[in-house]
Amino acid sequence: MKRIITLTVNNRAGVLNRITGLFTKRHYNIESITVGHTEIEGVSRMTFVIHTNEETVVEQITKQLNKQIDVLKVMDITNQAIVARELALIKVVATPSNRNEIYTLIEPFRATIIDVSKDSLVVQVVGESEKVEALIDLLRSYGIKEIARTGTTAFPRGTQKNASSMKPYSIV
Repeated sequence: MKRIITLTVNNRAGVLNRITGLFTKRHYNIESITVGHTEIEGVSRMTFVIHTNEETVVEQITKQLNKQIDVLKVMDITNQAIVARELALIKVVATPSNRNEIYTLIEPFRATIIDVSKDSLVVQVVGESEKVEALIDLLRSYGIKEIARTGTTAFPRGTQKNASSMKPYSIV
């Protein structure tokens, strides 16, 4: 299962190295990491995506991260209502004859063309990982020259319902 863990940390040299070292020592694989400044000067937000089926592993990771000196807050936001996005830049082989076709293909994804050259286009897409993957799969048939992707970045939505008060419902 994909788990999303966010941390707020003091923005100091070596913090990222110490935190990723913690994952490495315990043989946990990190699928993606995003790091950036927050609204508070000197504080950064890190978002880690890991795969694990065991709740105890996430609990152990959270406890270990909380012990780190420069870590201010750790949250496993996997089961919360969250806003999660990823950015991808995709360089696609494009001839003058198929550019309109590619543009028509990317339009439903709200992707944009941000660079055009004689033999290629660079497409930018922002959204959930599944959306990015779907567009990449569609563009493969044109020939992908290069892909650059950020990891998932996420945080909880403004209002959260208590997990125990959420009840499954069916529309059937």
